[in-house]
Amino acid sequence: MSRRKGFFESRNPIMTDKVFQRANQNQTLDNDFIQARGARMTVTGAVNKTMILTGILLITALFSFTSPSPLLTWGGAIGGFIVVLISVYKLEYSATLAPIYAALEGLFVGGISAMYANVFDGIIFQAVSLTIAVLFAMLFLYRSGLVKVTEKLRSGVYMATGAIALVYILNFVLSFFGISVPYLHAGGPIGIGISLVIIGVAAFNLLLDFDNFEKGERHGAPAYMEWFFGMGLLITLVWLYIEILRLIAIFSSSD
Repeated sequence: MSRRKGFFESRNPIMTDKVFQRANQNQTLDNDFIQARGARMTVTGAVNKTMILTGILLITALFSFTSPSPLLTWGGAIGGFIVVLISVYKLEYSATLAPIYAALEGLFVGGISAMYANVFDGIIFQAVSLTIAVLFAMLFLYRSGLVKVTEKLRSGVYMATGAIALVYILNFVLSFFGISVPYLHAGGPIGIGISLVIIGVAAFNLLLDFDNFEKGERHGAPAYMEWFFGMGLLITLVWLYIEILRLIAIFSSSD
């Protein structure tokens, strides 16, 4: 199997290689014999787009944090999820959809942060600091080559992420009946252990996001994929931040 074919056959649920392949197909003619001209994705461009998206998220998060509203919080969460789903099928609109996602997700992050800040003093600073620390730690592991993103690692992270998503969906459905998944974000050694595992999986997703930046440039992805992959990294960072926020809350509650 060729290296290119192996890349396209990965099973990432959001950043699928099939999605990347479809983006390339939109730029080619005659079965790849003729390449359509146009700007191509670069790692630097993707990093810049990620910073822009982060800035948008922080602006709306600050607004939602200072003016908390359940409508803004959960409307942002649902709206952001819908935008992500649309972007997977409308890659060429990523330059528009990614900023919209960042703005909506900022409303969610700000509202959730306000809820925790009202109960636990200093929790936001701690959660943000730890999220940044994990980001740079994983970036160091990736850039140094201490952890290599292989197909086996990708598959393992995808399966773990999918399993966590299923548990969250199950917990959401059960909540309508006044039931919750045992130990999920609960206190005690088991609950803390589960939260640490979830944070670990989120952290390893960062490695895949970093690798997507480099693969996008290496395989000549169209420039709009910079926004798409930037949005993917932002999704992971928001997930990591929320999980760290919950873990700190568990420790604070046990004091």
